[in-house]
Amino acid sequence: MATTKDYRLGEFTYPRGWFMISEAKALDTHKPVAVRFFGQDFALYRGRESGNVVLLDAYCPHMKTHLAASNTTSYVVIDGGGSNVEGDGIRCPYHGWRFGADGKCNDIPYHDGAIPAAAAVKSWKVVEQYGAIWVWFDPEGGEPDYELPTFSAWNDETYVNGEWDYLGELNQHPMEVIDNIADYGHLSPIHGSTVERFENVFKGHNAIQRQCGGHRTLVGEGGASADLHTDTWYHGPGILVSKVSGMFNSFMMIMHTPIEDGKIKVWHNLLVQTSHAGKPNKADVVSAKQFQDASRLAFAQDFEVWSQKAPCLNPLFIPSDGAFLKARIWYKQFYNPRAKTADYLDQCEGKYVPKGMVAYTQEETAEA
Repeated sequence: MATTKDYRLGEFTYPRGWFMISEAKALDTHKPVAVRFFGQDFALYRGRESGNVVLLDAYCPHMKTHLAASNTTSYVVIDGGGSNVEGDGIRCPYHGWRFGADGKCNDIPYHDGAIPAAAAVKSWKVVEQYGAIWVWFDPEGGEPDYELPTFSAWNDETYVNGEWDYLGELNQHPMEVIDNIADYGHLSPIHGSTVERFENVFKGHNAIQRQCGGHRTLVGEGGASADLHTDTWYHGPGILVSKVSGMFNSFMMIMHTPIEDGKIKVWHNLLVQTSHAGKPNKADVVSAKQFQDASRLAFAQDFEVWSQKAPCLNPLFIPSDGAFLKARIWYKQFYNPRAKTADYLDQCEGKYVPKGMVAYTQEETAEA
């Protein structure tokens, strides 16, 4: 698998941004969960006192014991009712050192003196929203330079909220997934779309794709969909959402998060509005589930190709392909110091239409 260095993306191995790291329901347990992202291990758990989600670096600084690894024999775990989560903190199962939600050690059972300042693990900024857990990752250690986006459809009582589909791990660098935002040419052979209008817009931390046409995967009666319109946005490097109108008004969510350099986890969800624009009934829930399955299968068409292709390190792009190179420049901002962001945006911001295609919005455009 190719790495960030192979794609010549920038100074950092992993990009800056908000990323999904778990479904919220995975924390419907009193036990911690061991997770791995960005080439490192974490302890993820829900505090038993406050109910807040906590994400800490995994290894106790004392003797490098994994705080969230499965353990059934330590008396720290046995005496804790099967868990080493204590209040909003977590105890190391090896020597019982307890770390608070802030990552600082606040108790060493056999020690009466001051606790060393180095007795701490990093505590990460996490948010629980949309049935998922999100982390802010920044190689420079800075605070978020944009907020976790607000998805109003999630709280709209006329929508059926879907469940997160965990699509598994993909042995590809996320660059291959990001390319999809500019990939006008794959929509017909992969998805059976009849694209009538298409455009990309790059602005700040957003990469946008707007297009419309028929669709053979998201089908209705008779095996063909109504004209399908999609307004698709990347909010930073790992959050993709799309407003979809056609057979149903829906809101698609696709998240990918690096596990290692060149390997990602992927999730999918779909929120579906009722056809009568009222509160969902049982029939609406069934229809929404069916449409979510169709949406998942549409994305699986991309996933199957990605899982078998070689890394696209030296692409042979043609003008009719669209704004691939602009998308790759946009993506570089997240792999480099914030101080360089404007340099990359100066090279890519604007609206672009593939040569020979009609712009989605009928305004003056620049050819990619």
